[in-house]
Amino acid sequence: MSSDEHTYEAGLQGLRERYNSRREPFVFYKEGLPSVDVDLDVLARKTVPETATSWQKGEPVKGSSWATKRRAIAAEFVGNSQLAYLNAMLISNLRKTGAPAQAAPLFLRLWEEQHVHLIAKLDLRWQVSSIMTFADHGKNDVQRQVGQALRMLFGVMKMYEFERRFSGLSPEVPFDLQGRSRASLPMQMEPFALQTGGLDINILAPVWDLALTDPGIAPLANNLMEELNRDPRTVFRRIKTMRQQYIKQKRGT
Repeated sequence: MSSDEHTYEAGLQGLRERYNSRREPFVFYKEGLPSVDVDLDVLARKTVPETATSWQKGEPVKGSSWATKRRAIAAEFVGNSQLAYLNAMLISNLRKTGAPAQAAPLFLRLWEEQHVHLIAKLDLRWQVSSIMTFADHGKNDVQRQVGQALRMLFGVMKMYEFERRFSGLSPEVPFDLQGRSRASLPMQMEPFALQTGGLDINILAPVWDLALTDPGIAPLANNLMEELNRDPRTVFRRIKTMRQQYIKQKRGT
């Protein structure tokens, strides 16, 4: 490949246009999000009915992109708590270039007051979506820094784990130590030292530590990092296994 070729031909401008192409705010009709002071305990006790996935009396048949999106989200949360459903609706709005004024403060209130309930009711996919939302809408620098760091971490993980599936190996299977290519790494990076390298620690420890300093984001971030630590299908676990195998080979055992 020629050095003057680019992965993204239009550079930043093209990336920016693609990024913003699906971020138009939802169009609301008479429906809306709850107020910031809504009773969260009541929502935690109620579940999402099957009827939430259907057209509701008073909703416009056309002209409300939010009504369509709300019904699509409801399909994922039937039988789950209305509080978990609300969290998902807030995230969907906060991903856009504009959202109702109460969306961000209500999202932050949910995680300050109802994190135990939400962590119990949300699957890991929605927990990751929640932590990513802090990147743009955290109430302080710590929340935004942690949100941004974990948005990058989980986003890159999704990309490389998807690509790795084309190797034919399942996620928990490490690569063969004898199969390593000697090709140089991109961006003039030095190779990772399998036995003594600390890159994995340097990636995880600082953001995990930082997250624990803020009570608004700490429970969610800590739960996700604990789940990451338990999951046997990540690059971090594969590196651990490869390191153990390498040490055994060095010792001749």
